[in-house]
Parts: sequence; C-alpha cells; structure tokens
Amino acid sequence: MGLLSICRPERRNALNLRVKRAIVEHLQRLGADAAVRAVVITGSDGYFVAGTDIAEMEHMSPTDHVLGATDEVFHVIRRSSKPVIAAVEGYALGGGCELALACDIVIAAEDARFGQPEIRVGIMPGAGGTQHLLRAAGRYKTLLWSLTGDMIPAREAYLANLVSELVPKGEALTRAMAIAEQIAGMPPLAVQSIRDAVRWGGDAPLESALAIERRLFERLFDSRDQKEGMRAFLEKRAPAYQGR
Repeated sequence: MGLLSICRPERRNALNLRVKRAIVEHLQRLGADAAVRAVVITGSDGYFVAGTDIAEMEHMSPTDHVLGATDEVFHVIRRSSKPVIAAVEGYALGGGCELALACDIVIAAEDARFGQPEIRVGIMPGAGGTQHLLRAAGRYKTLLWSLTGDMIPAREAYLANLVSELVPKGEALTRAMAIAEQIAGMPPLAVQSIRDAVRWGGDAPLESALAIERRLFERLFDSRDQKEGMRAFLEKRAPAYQGR
C-alpha cells in the first residue's frame, strides 16, 4: 500500500503548484511500483485540503493555468492504475473537494465538510467539481451547492453519494488503510478491470457499458490469477495472486 499525506498546516493544506506537482510525482512513483496495489491520500493536522491557494491563484492568467497544468493532479488520480482512496478529516473544499471526488473511494469522518465555494471568490470549480457532483448527486444538488458555495456536512455528502463510508472523527485514515490492505490482497488484474468497467461504463449507454464489462470479464480468463483464484477456492486454501 502507498500513503500520500498532504502537509501544509500553515495554509490548512491548501493546494499550490508545488504541492500539486509533488502529489503528481509521488502518485506516478507509486503507480510504477508493482509492490503497491492501492494508494491512500490524506491530509494532516485535522484537515484534508481546505482549497486551492488563493494567494497564488489571484494573479494567474488562462495561459498560466495551461502552462502550469494546474489540473494535472486530478487527471493523474483518475488515470491511476491503482485504486486511490481519500481519507477525509476536516475540510475538503474547492480543490480539496475535487481531489477527494477524483478518488475511487472516499472515507470521511463524521465531522468532515465538503464544498465548492469557488463562486464566493468570483470563479467556478475547474477541476471536476461540477461534473463529479452532477454524476453523484444530480443536477439540483449540484446547482444548489455550486451556486451558493455552502459547505456540505459529511452525513449529507454521504446521503448524496459523494462519500463511500462515514467513520467517527479521527478514524478516517485507519479505515482507509484497512480498505487499502483488503484491496491489496485481491488479484490486481481483476481490481483494475473492475475500476475500468465502472469508470468507462459510467458515462456510456447501458448496452455499451455492458459490452465493456463483458470484454473485461472475458479477458480475465487469460490470466494466471483467474486460474489460481478458482483453483484455490476448490482446494479450500488461500490464493497467491501475482498480477498476471
């Protein structure tokens, strides 16, 4: 398992370009490590990520955003070959909310707060906020939250399908690591295929999505892990998966 902790306490872990680039570098390194089968992203000092650094962003031009690839970190998470789990304590606002929603699984403490408050500083979400909210919570909740900039309590976020599981305060990381460990024990090719089916199929028409799922299912029958998993089941022993 890999653990990536964002530590910028003086700014409540707000994302600036340096932090974003560091996250990208670490995610790429963890993605290339065959021994790492799941990644957990968390914050520090009671915060996940309180937003993007407004002081840095205030004077940026459209060209600065393009040249600085300010949204690259979110694409890297979505394209990751390993499951990425967000462990959220405290605030996950603006870019922090988008960072969490780019992950595959979101574990949140009961006192966590989500939100897209960009409208309150004259802009809008620009790294997936409106689109992830729309696909999870629907049009009306998305517009309510994005147009008011109000914070979303963790339980409301859970009921709106933005959060996978709620845990008591202070236990998000422990639970996320336990889930990562459980996933790490699963056959890697099947894990990746399930993620691909959900991500590719989520925006496709049903018949196309079913075809995607079926092809991924059939391909797994060429894997050693499929043979090992079924043989171990029949022999009543623990499987030894190799990711092949």
